[in-house]
Amino acid sequence: MNWAIVLAGGVGSRFWPLSTSDQPKQLLSLAGEEPLLVQALRRLDGLIPAERRLIVTGAGLVEAIQRLAPEIPAENVLAEPRAASTAPALAWATAQIAQRDPAAAVLSLHADWAIGDSEAFRASAARALELAGAADVLVTVGVPPSRPDPGLGYIVPGDEFDDAQRVRRFVEKPSAELASQLIADGALWNSGLFAWTARRFAAEVSAHATELAPALPALEAGDTSAFFARVTPAAIDTAVFERSARVAVVRAAFDWDDVGSWAAVPRVNPTDSAGNFAHGTAAFVDAASCVVWTEGAPIVLAGVQELVVVQANGVTLVASRDAAADLKSVLARLPSELGGPT
Repeated sequence: MNWAIVLAGGVGSRFWPLSTSDQPKQLLSLAGEEPLLVQALRRLDGLIPAERRLIVTGAGLVEAIQRLAPEIPAENVLAEPRAASTAPALAWATAQIAQRDPAAAVLSLHADWAIGDSEAFRASAARALELAGAADVLVTVGVPPSRPDPGLGYIVPGDEFDDAQRVRRFVEKPSAELASQLIADGALWNSGLFAWTARRFAAEVSAHATELAPALPALEAGDTSAFFARVTPAAIDTAVFERSARVAVVRAAFDWDDVGSWAAVPRVNPTDSAGNFAHGTAAFVDAASCVVWTEGAPIVLAGVQELVVVQANGVTLVASRDAAADLKSVLARLPSELGGPT
């Protein structure tokens, strides 16, 4: 049967001060009226039933997620003992699925995407699951790029393969110049939408994920705490997909955005004729390409461009759109009373 793993961990620091450890971006309505996680789960309707969906998150978010997604069985909301990136999380969740259904095919997705066409998403996901089972390969879904974005990963497709293509190589966060060249050469964005069978994934993790190797006996023994204590944090892209020779890419038929920073918000929401986005009461006078999110007093921007202004949780942030893309480093330099390190 087909199963899904929805990755919903992380603190969403790139959306500070709106996003907090208790209410990170995946629980916020940043691309429409519903929280991103709720949208992600709805996209699976008609493809994978709620009882075969697992959500991986942090312990502090379990109750909030259960309130947002009451249709997901409580035992399917998995709390990581510690955050260790996506490779350990997916190895653990896939092992949980394999215990229930050894012949399972698994779809892996993130809870913080904006997708333009849910029906097209389901069609691409179904094709990825089908190919993973029929060809015994790991499958990634590649999105035709709409811009040379240096903050994303790229897939260079290779030979044709069963209505898909082999993956020649992955390129993670290239320069803007290299991103433009990759797009000209036919590269796709690496969406992070993956499919595999539980058996093939376990074999590829064992063969390639050296960061997880010391912890795999604990995983096989069902000792979750020991597994997470022993792993080295690693992304599934680098730990497995970039090292495996059994990877194929399916071309997506839907628009995709990872909603990675405040700069992404105007791309996935309506804007005015000057490219300004506002949530809450705001006015723009001779202003262009600005983002305003206010949960308090009205905000007026005049004679400025490419600013991000966020008023939430008792804090007001004013930043250029470029600076807002790297709020992690901003937070690292703030005093603890403003959200910096304690």
